[in-house]
Amino acid sequence: MQHVDSYYAASANPSPVRRPLRGEVTADVCVIGGGISGCSTALHLAERGYRVVLLEGQRIGWGASGRSGGQALPGFGTSMATLLQQVGRDDARRMWDISVEGVELLRRRVEQHRIDCDLHWGQMHVGVRPRHPAELSEWKEELEQDYGYQGLQYLSKQDVGEWLATDRYNSGLYDPRGGHLHPLNYTLGLATAAEQAGASLHEQSRVTRLVPGNRLRVETAEGMVVADYAAICCNAYIEELVPGIRARMMPVGTYIVATEPVGEQRLREAIRDNVAVTDINWVLDYFRCSSDHRLLFGGRVSYSGLDPLNTRGATRSRMIKVFPQFKDLRIEYAWGGWLDVTMNRAPDFNRIAPNIYYLQGFSGHGIALTGMAGGLIAEAIAGQAERFDLFTKLSHRNFPGGRVLRTPLLVLGMLWYRLRDLL
Repeated sequence: MQHVDSYYAASANPSPVRRPLRGEVTADVCVIGGGISGCSTALHLAERGYRVVLLEGQRIGWGASGRSGGQALPGFGTSMATLLQQVGRDDARRMWDISVEGVELLRRRVEQHRIDCDLHWGQMHVGVRPRHPAELSEWKEELEQDYGYQGLQYLSKQDVGEWLATDRYNSGLYDPRGGHLHPLNYTLGLATAAEQAGASLHEQSRVTRLVPGNRLRVETAEGMVVADYAAICCNAYIEELVPGIRARMMPVGTYIVATEPVGEQRLREAIRDNVAVTDINWVLDYFRCSSDHRLLFGGRVSYSGLDPLNTRGATRSRMIKVFPQFKDLRIEYAWGGWLDVTMNRAPDFNRIAPNIYYLQGFSGHGIALTGMAGGLIAEAIAGQAERFDLFTKLSHRNFPGGRVLRTPLLVLGMLWYRLRDLL
């Protein structure tokens, strides 16, 4: 199986086809999942000298890591207030600092391993509704005063107009430490780095069964890994491998389009300084420039699990609402994928046994946080579990309704947030 038909796949760096797992092998750690979190986990562990085998059911970067909006941000899919309420001020501050470190880790990885992934710095959240200017201003104050995060720039409507050639937004918050990149090429680069550090990676090796024990077994159709530890990094694509943690996460669909090449001058007139942009609606839109001067525009999740009949046209309509000057552009690529969302949109990192770790629930903040989370698992396996265990303090609930009703109930619940975005 190849990567989904997307702009990222069409512009991907050359990558080897890695052979499926066949026969029985032994390892210190078996990593399940070949996205950013899995490849980062494998890389961190291999650098520490562990024997690592990574199993990917499709291709490296086949899931969300190779399809996402590509924005690298500090923070989480939920507000810091949610974390503060659950774990208290000190631990919430530690979690925030870990997320900031995740962005810096990404920077270091790209430089250290010379990953060609079109990394650019500068990200902006923008307001749409009348309440948004106050929310962005309060957010800036909270991050500066409570979390020591400096460098943010509040933007008035006029200021935003100097960055973006659109009348849609009434406010903004610019972060020079956020960024954006080609997510598939970044993931492929991490995979190569993990192999160079000594990890063994296998594609087309879907895990069919995980058998716990002091020496656990990870089985595929054609092989098996016997290991001391396992790290489950499947996120939205975990399916029924571990139903207990699957119930705490909902895969939701998100969609992106890429225009034909716009031309550098015309695109820079619309988006100054190559910043990545995300609005702060609950059901949000985001956009950025590609290295070959296309507009990449996406968002608007599907909680029903059904791909809209006209994803390309619907997303293009939203794009033109932001940039009517681009109504003449053709859409050359349109694709979608699943992202993993928890009930409270906070990350869900924990263990299902003393030697089986898992990561999920990145809730749209996966580009930087997934890489950092892999480092936390490596620390924990090496006996330094303090930072990983910070996240085990977060409480998570199963989505209501069980397998049959949980999706319809979530769709109904999301209608409230869609209405709220209109206020």
